[in-house]
Amino acid sequence: MKIKILILLLLLLCTALMTPVIRADEGMWIPLLIEKYNIKLMQEKGFKLTAEDIYSVNKACMKDAVVLFGSGCTGEVISSEGLLITNHHCGYSQILRNTTLEHDYLTDGFWAMSHEEELRCPGLSVTFLKRMEDVTGDVMKGVTGEMVGAKRDSLINSNIISIQKNAAEGTGYSAFVRPFYMGKQYFLFVNEIFSDIRLVGAPPSSIGKFGGETDNWVWPRHTGDFSLFRIYADKNNKPADVSDDNIPYKPVYHFPISLKGYKEGDFTMVFGYPGKTSEYVPSYHVDMVKNYYNPKMIDIRTKKIEIMEAAINSDPLLRIQYSSKKTGMANSWKKWIGENQGLEKMGTIEKKNEFENRLTAWINADMERKTKYGNILPQYKELYSKLGEYNIVNSFTNEVFFANGAEAVGFARNIRPLVELVNRNAGEEEIKAMKTRLINSGKGFFKNFDKATDKKLFVAVMTLYGEKLDRKWQASEYIKLRNSCGGDFLSVVDKLYEKSVFTDEVRFTGFIEKFNASGVRKLTKDPFYLLSVNASDFLSVIVSPELERINAGITKLNQDYMTLQMEFDKGKVFYPDANLTLRVAYGNVKGYFSKDAVCFTHYTTLKGIMEKDNPEIYDYDVPDKLKELYKTKDFGRYTQNGEVPVCFIADNHTTGGNSGSPVINAEGQLIGVNFDRAWEGVASDMAFNPDQSRNISLDIRYALFIIDKFAGAGYLLNEMTLIE
Repeated sequence: MKIKILILLLLLLCTALMTPVIRADEGMWIPLLIEKYNIKLMQEKGFKLTAEDIYSVNKACMKDAVVLFGSGCTGEVISSEGLLITNHHCGYSQILRNTTLEHDYLTDGFWAMSHEEELRCPGLSVTFLKRMEDVTGDVMKGVTGEMVGAKRDSLINSNIISIQKNAAEGTGYSAFVRPFYMGKQYFLFVNEIFSDIRLVGAPPSSIGKFGGETDNWVWPRHTGDFSLFRIYADKNNKPADVSDDNIPYKPVYHFPISLKGYKEGDFTMVFGYPGKTSEYVPSYHVDMVKNYYNPKMIDIRTKKIEIMEAAINSDPLLRIQYSSKKTGMANSWKKWIGENQGLEKMGTIEKKNEFENRLTAWINADMERKTKYGNILPQYKELYSKLGEYNIVNSFTNEVFFANGAEAVGFARNIRPLVELVNRNAGEEEIKAMKTRLINSGKGFFKNFDKATDKKLFVAVMTLYGEKLDRKWQASEYIKLRNSCGGDFLSVVDKLYEKSVFTDEVRFTGFIEKFNASGVRKLTKDPFYLLSVNASDFLSVIVSPELERINAGITKLNQDYMTLQMEFDKGKVFYPDANLTLRVAYGNVKGYFSKDAVCFTHYTTLKGIMEKDNPEIYDYDVPDKLKELYKTKDFGRYTQNGEVPVCFIADNHTTGGNSGSPVINAEGQLIGVNFDRAWEGVASDMAFNPDQSRNISLDIRYALFIIDKFAGAGYLLNEMTLIE
């Protein structure tokens, strides 16, 4: 009886923590159309500003402080001096680029104490949206209902090229057109791109990656997932190549930062660049992902991650060499696992089937609809039965040969352009330039290459390739090698690595420097060159053309299927799938029930970090200085209820690409930096679960606490607009 009463009390407490009951708002909305579709509901939920405060071409607004960071994350400007905050995992590659054994910024962190100490980040850029415009009419100009296939696509592409050229010409901006609603609508995006970006600060991995892969995609989180960069411009505040003459960028708008915190039910908005969702696909797509693609990809990633994890834990240099590779793989790997669990729990395939049954009945009730739409679902079934097989062959082959699989094999493919130059007797200067590029790329490759680790990867992935793919889908050179060793790759791996020129930097550099027709002949005996070229040709000649044909057929069906769904449910306002363009998602701070008798509240604190502290585990080894700050309660002005808040959750609809997005309160002030989703709702890319889909964000006060109290870089706060 006492146990029953205790459980009842816990449930009542959890219910109280969840109040007020707020409806989750699914969707990633187009900023230009917020006034038309969303602003009234946003204001009803607590938003105190206007649509023009979010997106405007007439005045400075929030969109002017949000950037596409690199090619797949979001960042936001937080000072009048071009200071930018994003996630630690988004800045990870740049932190790693500047890391050496002597200056291990991954382990120790990095903090510039002046502009002069900021570190350059070659190849990194940030993109500001200047304006967007619906150009559907211009894209479809001249396109008639009778046009199909290549003729239709060619005219649309020609129109798009013309629109982009006219929009960018003479402006210094770039422009691109992107399809929405599976090609039913098109928008033009005009952007300004800055390429002189410098690293300002990053906490040590023991803060920025606290919890590692164990905590990834899981709530509660205690990860200080942030890094700081600065945008530089020329003296006219315009984009410029990296130069000592450049000065900090003066933004037209930067986010004010709130120190006031939040409570359960408070309005939140995420403004960023979500990458890709598939909310309107048929059941066949979900079935392919859940029951065919994900399981096989999980298998091979599991083995690769185990090998890299063992290497990372064995040696500091290997940690530097393989941390980024492992993290990149593990992020998708764990997402696939959670995605499958979520799709199963929600019964997504069954719900899609039920919807399609209702849709079919509606189609068949009208002869005109039946003629127009009756073949969509049967055609989907046929195409997806083929797509599943070709998709996994393409992805699995890449995982084995090219995507951090047997890395020496993947690296061997890079020499192919030099072989082609020599075979066609290209000019001496052209060949010399190619040799220089290859030698330089070799330096980068071998800097993060360990032969012993790669041997283990080679044995593992080659074995799985033979086990998981039918023989008809295996590259012929692989079959030869497998037959020669009877499938026992461990017995030949040492010999292969000694024979190949792609496993040793000195040997590779010398080979390239002297490369000529004789070198081409030597390559015909190099096992890794043969494997890489054969696997590459197998994909490009056998797999890719058919994959493109199938996907083209599905793309055409998608356009019709989107039209069908909109006609079937005319009362619904459809949001477009994510496509790495700027979007608005909104909702409320909110905890959730994870499973029976497990209730999660909406935020975590520094106390939880101390509870997880374990010096024996790298990902849970709390820095001594952070422990001292906690012990002395030296929290400054960054507290809530006497503790330093670390992370919080809300029911905003987010996905990959939203990493680093600003989380904004009802007054338009920055309260957090989005970085993840809760495990139970990670399937929201295909099916949003309002009860458990939660975006996880870093509390901005924890970032400020780390900058100020931990790093001693409080001077950076002087640039910011802080709201007490």
